[in-house]
Amino acid sequence: MHELPPGCRRIALSEEALQSRIAELGAEISAHHAGHAVRLVTVLRGGLFFLADLCRHIDVDVALDFMAVAPYVQGAGGVVRVTKDLDDSVAGARVILVEDVVDTGLTVNYVLNFLRSHNPESVEVCALLDKHARRIAPVPVTYTGFKMSDRFLVGYGLDLAGRYRNLPYIAELEEHVALG
Repeated sequence: MHELPPGCRRIALSEEALQSRIAELGAEISAHHAGHAVRLVTVLRGGLFFLADLCRHIDVDVALDFMAVAPYVQGAGGVVRVTKDLDDSVAGARVILVEDVVDTGLTVNYVLNFLRSHNPESVEVCALLDKHARRIAPVPVTYTGFKMSDRFLVGYGLDLAGRYRNLPYIAELEEHVALG
């Protein structure tokens, strides 16, 4: 049993629950793309943990690539920009955008449009966490790990000001900490 760090209310998803569902997602992706190579793309930094575990459960040829974006910030004009582009071409590839969490959908929608502009064969989204209640932009999520409420979550790549990413589980923050 893990001792919760200060500011965390409870464990929302245990390490065991995460790893079990990630194995299932890998099997789903493998079945859907049997006989074809896939390119997994994640947005740094949060998606890195999920990508690393997910790719180990995919039984087709897998290539990895990474992007970084300056995310959408409410009230800042809705600007999202790429700060680190893909290293390899995705033209003609089956691309799966691996996301730690999809909430408003604004940043993911931007990244999907960016990826589509590079002429892949297809683009799908695999989201560990789906906070559909917060959705503003319609985002098609092909593979969903867990549907979650609107609570502020940390751990397993999710952070608050760079903290908590290294937790092997996902925890819910106490409200006073999340509001800062």
